[in-house]
Formats: sequence, structure tokens, C-alpha cells
Amino acid sequence: MKLKLGKLVAGMGLAVLATFASAQAAKPNVVILATGGTIAGAGASALNSATYAAAKVPVDKLLAGLPELGNVAHVRGEQVSQIASESFTNDNLLKLGKRVSALVKQPDVDGIVVTHGTDTLEETAYFLNLVIRTNKPIVVVGSMRPGTALSADGALNLFDAVSVAASKDAAGKGVLVTMNDEIQSGRDVSKTINIKTEAFKSQWGPLGMVVEGNNYWFRAPVKRHTLQSEFNIDEMDALAPVEVVYGYGNVSRTALDAVGKSGIKALIHGGTGNGSVADRIVPALQDVRARGIQVIRSSRVADGFVLRNAEQPDDKYDWVVAHDLNPQKARILAAVAMTKTLDSKELQRIFWQY
Repeated sequence: MKLKLGKLVAGMGLAVLATFASAQAAKPNVVILATGGTIAGAGASALNSATYAAAKVPVDKLLAGLPELGNVAHVRGEQVSQIASESFTNDNLLKLGKRVSALVKQPDVDGIVVTHGTDTLEETAYFLNLVIRTNKPIVVVGSMRPGTALSADGALNLFDAVSVAASKDAAGKGVLVTMNDEIQSGRDVSKTINIKTEAFKSQWGPLGMVVEGNNYWFRAPVKRHTLQSEFNIDEMDALAPVEVVYGYGNVSRTALDAVGKSGIKALIHGGTGNGSVADRIVPALQDVRARGIQVIRSSRVADGFVLRNAEQPDDKYDWVVAHDLNPQKARILAAVAMTKTLDSKELQRIFWQY
């Protein structure tokens, strides 16, 4: 009787081990690409939530400090760069994009998380949304407080990002941003405040929320992205040079004249209101366009969108409008689009669709 009982217990033990091993093997594989930023920052004390040094903590230490990630996925990290995101360049975007593209082609990679500084996080997320050809989840994440601060938000943001990247229901929704429990579209979201954890918002609302590692979806993006995009990072070695100039009261044409002679391919005018252009600036923009440089009207206003031929006769001047893209995102789209076309009508079509 004891022998039979022992065999039964041993058999049950093997079954439990087999079930555990199967569960472990079934976990998705998520790669975390670290680029620096506040999520990798450190302050002098726990009271330093706004005063700190960014891009100090390497990705292996970030992962070691969050063992709970192992509950949702097999996670490994790579240090792509270690910089504060205000210093991100086109070269940084291309390097990151090509690494993401290479990883999503691997059958043993189910999702990607990019840790990033918040200052230009929205630009990188939109860039990846345009140029990575995949349906696999890609999530960009950052934090508003360094990990050394009281009530640091980075750990939960990163956990949420991994849980989204590991989930099948996040596939095909474009590049996502998880901050402050919300799942945002990388196309739509922008940093709206610099000292609160709920800094990232979209005028069209979040796609969903993450609560205790579970995704709750409420809408999906309809603009072209990722697998439906006509742009491919694998075919890009450089981005078109594009600059941004803002409109404001008493604005002069000094900046426009300077950047118009700097070798750029397009100029984003961040106008007031509906992409408005001051009367004395209209001739300056016409001069820029006469040099073969594309003029793209955006707005410095956070919400709304620029209407074509409303504030200015865009057809007459052969200008492009940025639709609902803010100046910094309009720069990203123009820099990507102009690797394929220099035609203003094609550019306008792209701005409507993306």
C-alpha cells in the first residue's frame, strides 16, 4: 500500500512539474530595448522627483528591480542607447528602428518594449508607428519620476508595458504608449505637462487601460500604421531634414529666412489657432516654397486640427496642412514621407492618411 501511495505521489509530482514547465514555456517572449531617460534616472534623495540625472541606470538593473515581470513573460533587455530623450537625433531614431525591425522578424520574439525619456517619447513612438512592418505589439514607455523618488511611477509603467507587449489582444493596434495605467496610441499621444505622472494625453482619448496586468480596450486606431504603412525602416538610411518654426505675437521672419537657407527639405510652421500665419510671414513662407522647400502648416494649439484653405489659401500657395499632428509629430511624418516623395499633393495625401 505504501509503495503504491509513493508511486502515486511521485506521479502527481511529475505531473505538477510538467504542468509548471508547460506554463513557463507558454509565456511570451518580450525584449526590452532601453534608451535612457527618466525611467533610468536617479535623484540625490527620495524627495527629488523633478530634479535628477536622467539615463543613469542600465537596463539589467531596471529588470533586476522588477522581478514581477517574470510572472507575465520571459523578458530580456538590451541597451540600445543611454541618453536623455531631448538629445535624441534622427540617427538615434534610425538605429532604434532598425533594431526593433530586426527583432520583430524573429519567431522567438512576441513583443517589444522601448524604455524612453518622456521629452521626445511621442516622436519616437510615432516614428516607429510609421516605419515598423509588423503586427507584433510594440510598446514605448517612460516615467515622470526617477526610480529613486517617492511614489516613482516607472516600475508600474514598465510592468504595464510588458504585460501589454506580451498580450495577443495588443497585436495589430500600432505602436502603443503605456503611462499612468492608460494605453495610448503612439500616433495620437503627447506630453501635456512636465511635473505630473498623468502627463501623456490624447485629444481623442486612450485606447484602453491596464489594471493589475489586464488590458481593457475601448477603441482602436484607424490611421495607417505599422503593417499597413507604405514606409519601411529596412529601406531607410537617412531621414529628410525638416525644421520647425513657431508663430507668435510680433513674430519676425528672421528664423524663417535662416532655416530656409539651411538645406532643409520641409519647414513646419507651428502657427497660432488654426495654423494661422501672420501677414508679414506669408511672403517669407512663399519665399521658402519658391526654393523648393515644402511648407507644412501645423498649429501650436494642443487640440483640434488644421483645416486646408481655411486660414490660408493652401491650394494657391502649394502648401500642405498637418491635419491633427502637432509640429513635432508633423516633423517626424515629413522626415519619413520625404524619403519617398517630394510632391506636395502626395505629401498632403500622406498627412490625411497617417
